[in-house]
Amino acid sequence: MIDPFGRHITYLRVSVTDRCDLRCVYCMAEHQTFLPKKELLTLEELERLCGAFIEKGVRRLRITGGEPLVRKDVTRLIGRLGARLGDSLDELTLTTNGSQLARHAHALAEAGVKRINVSLDTLDAARFRAITRWGELGQVLAGIDAAQAAGLKIKINTVALRDLNRGEIPQMIEWAHGRGMDLTLIETMPLGETGADRVEQYLPLSLVRADLARCFTLDDIDYRTGGPARYVRVAETGGRLGFITPLTHNFCESCNRVRVTCTGTLFMCLGQEDAADLRAPLRASQDDALLSAAIDAAIARKPKGHDFIIDRRHKAPALARPMSMTGG
Repeated sequence: MIDPFGRHITYLRVSVTDRCDLRCVYCMAEHQTFLPKKELLTLEELERLCGAFIEKGVRRLRITGGEPLVRKDVTRLIGRLGARLGDSLDELTLTTNGSQLARHAHALAEAGVKRINVSLDTLDAARFRAITRWGELGQVLAGIDAAQAAGLKIKINTVALRDLNRGEIPQMIEWAHGRGMDLTLIETMPLGETGADRVEQYLPLSLVRADLARCFTLDDIDYRTGGPARYVRVAETGGRLGFITPLTHNFCESCNRVRVTCTGTLFMCLGQEDAADLRAPLRASQDDALLSAAIDAAIARKPKGHDFIIDRRHKAPALARPMSMTGG
């Protein structure tokens, strides 16, 4: 699959649910309304959809949500997709908030998952509860312990939030690197109404990097994982630190990704509303010809870049669609 700008689309992120057991202030509203379960693709449909993309050249597959591990029997889907590894698929990964990892880490490793991303924005229990609205930090830390014991490589994803965790970021880096985990910092993305002030949350990573340069030596390195992060090595810890900057530095020129929601909607760009319905052709026939044609038509209109912007006058999100609907 090649888009209009010559970019090869080899990376698919698939959301298996819009539901989550946390309510992070930058991601969703406290009283979020979720989709009726009958609207979601079945696990069998999700497998078939992933298979169609793999046949068209996708080599890397990431399972997302919401929180993917709250979907009933999701490890069965992951296991069936993992059976394609080493043949038509190079990598199968997962993004999780870590709350359910203690129960599922072994099954993920058995399915062929080698590495996962865990979203964690603080190591302070009270602050964790404030950010997630009701989460328990100990549950996530136990999940990380279980994942490492199962042999999973972990990268920590931390959203930089101006008045919540800016001063804690050096400690987060030292903790993650001390456990052999990379850490990536992410600017808050203006998607959906969350009940929180986007302008007050937003912390440019250019400022964070300047903060960090006062206590660490940051050396740019040519390391890529297939995502949008740009990495440095922290000399004092020996670990890698990534920066994902959708607002201060547009990273679209090398985008090789598309996203499919749990209802079968394909978003060619996280920061644009244009989408393609893949559920209808998926269910119209057991033959994948209609589905394949719908994917081709969508890739042919993948935009050059996103439209993320913080609206400082109206404090409104750039897009009404919540992050949990699209998938991380």
